[in-house]
Formats: sequence, C-alpha cells, structure tokens
Amino acid sequence: MARAIWLVLDSLGIGGATDAADYGDAGADTFGHIADACAQHARGRLRIPNLTRLGLPQAHGLATGRAAAGFEEMPAAQALWGCMDERACGKDTPSGHWESAGVTLHEPFGLFAAVENSFPDALLAALVEQAGLPGVLGNCHASGTEIIARLGIEHIASGKPIVYTSADSVLQLAAHEEAFGLERLYEVCRIARVLLAPYNIGRVIARPFVGEGSDDFRRTGNRHDYALPPPRPTLLDAVCAHGGRVHAVGKISDIFAAQGVSRTLLASGHDALFDATLAAMEQAGEGDLVATNFVDFDSVYGHRRDALGYAAALEHFDARLPQLLAALRPGDLLVLSADHGCDPSWAGSDHTRERVPLLAFGPGFAPRALGRRDSFADLGQGLATHLGLPPLAEGHCFLTS
Repeated sequence: MARAIWLVLDSLGIGGATDAADYGDAGADTFGHIADACAQHARGRLRIPNLTRLGLPQAHGLATGRAAAGFEEMPAAQALWGCMDERACGKDTPSGHWESAGVTLHEPFGLFAAVENSFPDALLAALVEQAGLPGVLGNCHASGTEIIARLGIEHIASGKPIVYTSADSVLQLAAHEEAFGLERLYEVCRIARVLLAPYNIGRVIARPFVGEGSDDFRRTGNRHDYALPPPRPTLLDAVCAHGGRVHAVGKISDIFAAQGVSRTLLASGHDALFDATLAAMEQAGEGDLVATNFVDFDSVYGHRRDALGYAAALEHFDARLPQLLAALRPGDLLVLSADHGCDPSWAGSDHTRERVPLLAFGPGFAPRALGRRDSFADLGQGLATHLGLPPLAEGHCFLTS
C-alpha cells in the first residue's frame, strides 16, 4: 500500500548553497548556527535524537563539510539522507515548495526592492480606491512583528491597514482582527492579488493580529496566503490525476494556490499541525499524499532571529516524531525537507539561500546516503516513483539514483 508523507520544516536550511554568495548569503547556515548557539549557551547542546537517527546532522555535514557543534560524533543514520541545492531563482517559500514538487521556477518572481516607499504609488492608489480604504501605513521593508508594534495603534485609530514587504516576492497586509475585521482584511488581500498581476509577485499575505497595545499585539493563526498558482502541473496534480488524494496540512494549500489539493486541514502551531498530520495519515489511502508545512520554524523563530527558540522548537518536533514514525504502515514513505534557510544568526530578517535536507524513511527502505542533489525536484520525482506515477518533467528519483 504505497502512501507518501512529506513534511516541510519551513526554513531549516543546512548551509552551503552553491550560489549563496550571489544572494549575499555566503556562510549562512541555519542548522549549524542554531547548534553553535546552543553549545555556547548554558542550556547545552541541541538534543534531537530522532532527527539524528534520520540523518539531519549527517546531511548538514555533507552540505557544509563541517560537523555542527555537539554532533562531532554521530551514529550511522537509519534512513536515506542527503542534501539538495535549489535551481530556482530566489529563496522564496513558493519556489522552494514548487521545485520540491517537480516544477522549477526558471524566471524569478518580481520584487519590491526599495527599502522605503517600497510599493509603486499607482498600485497603492488603486488598492485604496478599490478596497475603500482611508489610506495605508508602512510601505516599506519590515519585520512583521516590529511593524505591528510600531504602527498598530495608529492603524486602529485610522483604519489604515499596514502594508510591507521584504527581500522575498511578497506584499503583506497587517490589520487588527477586531478593529479592522478579519473578512475585510481577506477581501483587501484578494483585491491586492488581482492588482499585482503586472508585477509577478509570488504572494499576498494577510497578517491579522490582536491585542490592546504595542506591548501585547500578537499575530494570530488566521494568516492566509494568496499565492500565484504554479506555472505547470506539480506532483500534487499528478497524484490527483491518477486517482490519489492530496491531504494539505497547514499552509500547503495556500502555497500551491489550492492547485492539486483534495482536502485542506488548517492548523496553527506545531502541535496542532502534528496532530492534523496524524489525522490525515489515519484517513489517507492507497496512492495518497499527505503534505505538511511546519511554518513556525520560519515565521516565529527564523525571521525573528531567535536561535534558542528555534532550537527548542526543533527539540519539541523531534520529541513528537516517534508518534508519526509509529503511525507509518507497510508501503509508506516519509520524507522530511525544507524550502529555504532563515539563519537566526544572520543580519536582517529575510530568508537565506541554503541547501536543505532530504531525509526519507519507511518500512522496508534500507538506509543509505543520497549525496548532494542538484535540484529540489529530486524529492518530487522520488515521491512520484514511490506512488507509481509517471515520471515528472524534472528531477532525478532519489530512490533509484
């Protein structure tokens, strides 16, 4: 009974991207620098025994040529393990996921590069007019939590949503769930998605928040991404075309613009995402794919440059892994990967261009090294082979080569 479970540890780069210097990220190493921070802190080394057995530190060593602090001596991995370079231009969430599902973005998304006054006047004027807004605040590159703390009170008083961007291809709109209204925020984002068509921007993200003041404003789990659809059919489409179902957990459906998604299981926070994944596995049948994105690694810890928080989240994820491993059935294949890096030791708050892990485990699969793969698409090709699908247009199957 062939089924596939794909877990994306969002932003868990393992350093060493071949072209990192082209992005200003030479030396970035999300996993390695988290391990270094732990070893230098009173808390002690990073403790991830289950991910170690699956080959995560080994993949990091392959990617960087060095052992992460605390992992100088490791047992032999009990899974298939390796690392992957991204061929797509950029270091965005959609491009990383799409390439992993067999569609490489050969032309980069558009960007709003100016740090201040980031968005064109004509775009903002059209958004204000069509959404019936009194105006907007922000219009700059910013960290989401910082800009909410800085402009949240003015936003509530004025009714103007906060618009901001980053080095990624994104327009983000933040608004207070109660003062502005959640459904109204979503509608403004839908209008923005249409207006952005000439700019080739990958995502519009609704960033709702609650709280009474700058000291207690906090973003909620009602985030919603409005992404461009992949330019060609992905692994998800192939699964559905051949009679399987795709169970999309968390923001997977948003990332693929619901293309090739059979059912969506929304959840907020890693425990809830883990529970939803286990529930999806209970319901998944022959030929199905369960895909989950664990977003908090990126949004809560990577972008906020919180290395020790990231470490604690990894350790908690690791502690829950045995539940998922115990739920695997004969014929199942579990794959863990990432979509980009977000090094918490790096300057700024943007993603970092890094290699990512490729870890695969399932009953009946013999452990072995997979080497350095030159495309994330090898992951999708491997899952397609496992599920008995025709070959995807890109990638080399990691199960056979």
